[in-house]
Amino acid sequence: MKFLIDNWMLISVALASGGMLLWPLIASSASAGALTASGAVQLMNRDKAVVIDVSEAEEFAAGHVVGAKNIPFAQLEEKLPLVVKNKALPVILVCATGARSGRAVGVAKKLGYEQAQSLGGGLKAWKDANLPLEKA
Repeated sequence: MKFLIDNWMLISVALASGGMLLWPLIASSASAGALTASGAVQLMNRDKAVVIDVSEAEEFAAGHVVGAKNIPFAQLEEKLPLVVKNKALPVILVCATGARSGRAVGVAKKLGYEQAQSLGGGLKAWKDANLPLEKA
């Protein structure tokens, strides 16, 4: 016990550095379930995935993934079953940065869409991959 009291500063530095070393591992595992832009294209082409943009109408009109349907996040729970009737189809959820679509995956899975995935990085990642956008 005396050792802990005498060396409290060294122990706190060791714990802080350990936490900083683990942070990238923890942060990357949080977004590990997100879909890449190329993975989304493969799902769209091979498995006929449905793309749902959970952005607001103004953001959607400014630019969105080609063929995406717009359901704002606030209306997702009531409108998703009307737009995507087949719950076996893969659903790709997209927003500007990936934050809203990440939360939307939870809503979609709660509704029974087990193949719901978020586009990691959102529309920004889509643009960075030089993939086409559609404007309303």
